[in-house]
Amino acid sequence: MARFVIRSVATGVKFDLKAPNGQGILTSGVYACSAACRKGIASVVRNAAAAAVEDRTDGETPRRPNPKFELYRDRAGEYRFRLRARNGEIVGASDGYAAKAGCLEGIENVKKYAPRAEIAEE
Repeated sequence: MARFVIRSVATGVKFDLKAPNGQGILTSGVYACSAACRKGIASVVRNAAAAAVEDRTDGETPRRPNPKFELYRDRAGEYRFRLRARNGEIVGASDGYAAKAGCLEGIENVKKYAPRAEIAEE
């Protein structure tokens, strides 16, 4: 089963969405406390399924309203995505992918797994 894993870091608390195979799909920013982190998880659950994909890798992409997944290339040339909530805040981001197809699959996995993922604390 997929799960959100809440963990403490030096500056606060963050979460990772992990697929059933244990691979990370989405990582949050740092929150001040566990309660705020859980609100971030709720935002992912609420927004992921309805979020359109805004592909910023092809140049002339029309901007989409929030919530949305922004697909882009980083400075190293890897494909990444971030999920923006309805208010425009980034609630999670991916690691880099070598291929665009893998990044798009990551987005689909967030949509698929987030609504049913359990929450665990480390």
